[in-house]
Amino acid sequence: MNALKHSLAGLAAALLLAGCGALPDKPARAALYDFGPGSTPTATAGAAAPRALPMIALAEVDANSRLDGTQLLYRLGYADSNELRPYGQSRWSQPPAQLLRQRLREALSAGHTVLGPEESATIARTEGRLPDTLRVTLEEFSQYFEAPDRSVGLVRVSATLTRSQPGGDKVLAQRSFTARKPAPTQDGPGGVKALAASSDAVVAELVAWVDAPR
Repeated sequence: MNALKHSLAGLAAALLLAGCGALPDKPARAALYDFGPGSTPTATAGAAAPRALPMIALAEVDANSRLDGTQLLYRLGYADSNELRPYGQSRWSQPPAQLLRQRLREALSAGHTVLGPEESATIARTEGRLPDTLRVTLEEFSQYFEAPDRSVGLVRVSATLTRSQPGGDKVLAQRSFTARKPAPTQDGPGGVKALAASSDAVVAELVAWVDAPR
């Protein structure tokens, strides 16, 4: 009898272990990405102070509905470039428009006092000064596969620089910017690196354009 009990107990344990092994794994958590830490300057003795440029108001970066979420998107240019496809296990920590605005604000701050919309309104109300406003629209932000073994981070924005006047805003300048940087690997992480590099290139062009004499 005891032998039978031991056999039954062993069989039950084996069945339990087999059942546990058959349970599905937990779904993998999507990896979250951003553009990295950005510039991390160190203090240098005798370094020249940044030039003092006029204050500038930076509006929120607009984006079309396709780019409102946090999905990492790609296009297969060699198959159907009109279809945007999301990676399943790679996501941005914030919508791309917000990540781009953070990078742009950081770059502009090297020479300007950068104001948000509310700060700009406060300055106008309390001091009577109306800083120029930079408005940016994010139009394309995807990993673009030119071939199965070759892709780039494709970033395209349009920018408008305006000046507030009693009769309404005056457009000082308007321009589109596009950058394409190669992806080191043909997957989500490679797309992240390419899109971060393309974003930095667009930001550098934007800042140079804003700072150009008019």
